[in-house]
Amino acid sequence: MKHYAELVVRSYECDSYGHVNNAVYLNYLEYGRMEYLHQIKFDYNGIVDAGYYLYITHIDIHYRSSAFLDDRLVIEITPVELKAVSGTFQQIIRKQDGTVCADALVTWASVKKGGRLAKLPDQFMVPGLVPDPADLHSV
Repeated sequence: MKHYAELVVRSYECDSYGHVNNAVYLNYLEYGRMEYLHQIKFDYNGIVDAGYYLYITHIDIHYRSSAFLDDRLVIEITPVELKAVSGTFQQIIRKQDGTVCADALVTWASVKKGGRLAKLPDQFMVPGLVPDPADLHSV
């Protein structure tokens, strides 16, 4: 299922050209993923307390169109793959008029304290992590 997070571009996120700096989009993607985890009732604090972390292992981002100060942006988050110890989200950042500013495939992995890959405990495998086949056609 697709999930959405919204934000407004702030002045300190813009570079000397007056548009959002490319590095800031990584922060927007992170914000969107955390909002997504809240929306699906994923217990992020609980998983950390249980000794696990979700690490981002790869981001493939494409910049499409500039965003500017005070633009309202919508970040769409869709789980597209779930494996035993990892998964991938598709994320799209759009302006209110639908213009795509950036899109990305973001891969994460479950890691136990100490740095070893580890399967997420069953109690953290909420339905929202599982890709919906109906959403996969747009990937």
